[in-house]
Amino acid sequence: MELFTPEIGLVFWMFVVVVLLCILLGKFAWPMIIKSMTERADLIDKGVIYAQEAKKNLDNAKAEADKFIIDAQKQQTEMLREAARLKSQLIDEAKAAAAVEAQKVMDAAKLAIEQERKEAELQFRDEVSKFAIEIAEKLLRQQMADKDAQSKLVDKLLSEIESKN
Repeated sequence: MELFTPEIGLVFWMFVVVVLLCILLGKFAWPMIIKSMTERADLIDKGVIYAQEAKKNLDNAKAEADKFIIDAQKQQTEMLREAARLKSQLIDEAKAAAAVEAQKVMDAAKLAIEQERKEAELQFRDEVSKFAIEIAEKLLRQQMADKDAQSKLVDKLLSEIESKN
């Protein structure tokens, strides 16, 4: 049973070695271990703070991006409205210009038709008067073929002139 019950001297030296080991570790190793653990804890705390700030910045950036998107959509909507207004304005202006131009063409056509009608009327009158003169001339030649008819006509015309004066 000697294996299970150590002697007092062995226990004493084991106790001395453990105490010396604890003193040495406490004087040299533990401060370094605690210092590195404190630094690690500080580093972790800084990382958590940095992550929280990054999350806040990300949230702010997302909010700003959403605001920019909404502003861009509003501007797009306004631009589309303006383009539609300009389109309808241009169409209205083009219609008005076309109506004015059509009216000018219609007026010019009416004027040209009126002038053509007057020219045709004058030409018709000229032709009718020419025909009337030719007919009158032919009739006069037939009636004035003999001298008696000529003298009767001259007398009649002179009497009409005298009666008017």
